[in-house]
Amino acid sequence: MDNPLVLGGREFRSRLIVGTGKYSSNEIMRDAIEASGAEIVTVAVRRVSLPGSGQSILDVVDPKRYTLLPNTAGCYTADEAVRTAYLAREAGLGDLVKLEVIGDTRTLFPDVQGLLEATKTLAREGFTVLPYANDDPVLARRLQDAGAAAVMPLGAPIGSGLGIRNPYNIKIILEGVTVPVIVDAGVGTASDAAVAMELGCDGVLMNTAIAGSKDPVAMATAMRLAVEAGRLAFKAGRIPKKLYATASSPLEGVPDWAP
Repeated sequence: MDNPLVLGGREFRSRLIVGTGKYSSNEIMRDAIEASGAEIVTVAVRRVSLPGSGQSILDVVDPKRYTLLPNTAGCYTADEAVRTAYLAREAGLGDLVKLEVIGDTRTLFPDVQGLLEATKTLAREGFTVLPYANDDPVLARRLQDAGAAAVMPLGAPIGSGLGIRNPYNIKIILEGVTVPVIVDAGVGTASDAAVAMELGCDGVLMNTAIAGSKDPVAMATAMRLAVEAGRLAFKAGRIPKKLYATASSPLEGVPDWAP
């Protein structure tokens, strides 16, 4: 039995976190989320309507079944991100928040200074902060020191599908922090998710890789299996890499005349 993923004192069996954007229909989104086995589902705060103001994402994603992770997507300053997190809490979405402070419109890379500032503020105000960050080991430690409940380094730019471009930075991050490490952004297919878990990451967060695929429900199933397989492989412990071959069958005791 594996240990659960713990975020903000809450335990989760699934280590796959999925988003709710970019689906062609709400029905496909609902089926894909179910197929993923995810227990945590991210929602953009702007898609959560107030009562009486029209259809909300909460009409499709049951908050009694899933833990909702509101995100501050589209925020370009620390103040804007903090204000959005407060709105999410006031809307009844709780204290768990995926923090995004974007610094560049083309790459959607995080604004490091704004991210640290917002993390400190929200952690001080009782939020469980999961910041989307660059794959920078120094930044990861500083986010942890600022009160982040986990660090979420990108594998590659958001929506790029490039997979983990710098696994060595991810490994250094894993060595340098004690909070959970969840790869966020850049996953394109199941093998990318497996790589993240085989590195020792505690989880993977994705949206476009599932929603943008030709068959989101099938891809969600593949991602669930990949995360489970990658986690199991990490815990099993891979063999060392070697430059030269090592015989699979032992040679001891084999007669010299044997072919």
